[in-house]
Amino acid sequence: MSLPHICPAGLAGGLDNKLRQWIQNPHTILSPHVCPGMAAMDLGCGPGYFTLEMARLAGPQGRVLAVDLQQGMLDRLTTKLHNTELADRVIPHRCGPTDLKLPSTASLDFILAFYMIHEVPYQDRLFRQLAAALKPGGKLLMVEPFFHVTAREVRDSLKFAKQAGLLVWEGPAMRLQHTAILTRPALPLGKGTGSCYSPGHSN
Repeated sequence: MSLPHICPAGLAGGLDNKLRQWIQNPHTILSPHVCPGMAAMDLGCGPGYFTLEMARLAGPQGRVLAVDLQQGMLDRLTTKLHNTELADRVIPHRCGPTDLKLPSTASLDFILAFYMIHEVPYQDRLFRQLAAALKPGGKLLMVEPFFHVTAREVRDSLKFAKQAGLLVWEGPAMRLQHTAILTRPALPLGKGTGSCYSPGHSN
């Protein structure tokens, strides 16, 4: 199975620049979703741009699973965590090219998938794994770049999410991004359960 282009670990410094901090502030994006004591996952974490703030918000009793395909990205994250209070809260985890390889005991309150769903060629399998890892009532924030991913591609991704048993809701307003909130229902889905979101505009 061929894989799409992903950002090499050697170029990861561009993911942490100050301009991005202004446009995509991790605290602003994550604070409505991550609370103290939560178990969370940063899917496609890269060098940890969102991971560190996620760990701060989860607090000493929380934990963050930082998942990436490239060991080089996880090494950069580990360097950032060294000798910090966040080191004990973050678990670096290297996934495979076609399997997240999550532990069977994974039970997550929140998952962030920022600019990474479109990079995955096996989205049907991906969403099944994510749905299985979420607790009932848990949620996933999906963000895709408006300038790179079409509304049709987002709709196709969300179809896989629904097939995996996730509910799809309109996400938070973020300029020039497609956003969606996916939730694992606390009760089994009944016949006719649908979605309240259809992408196709820029927030």
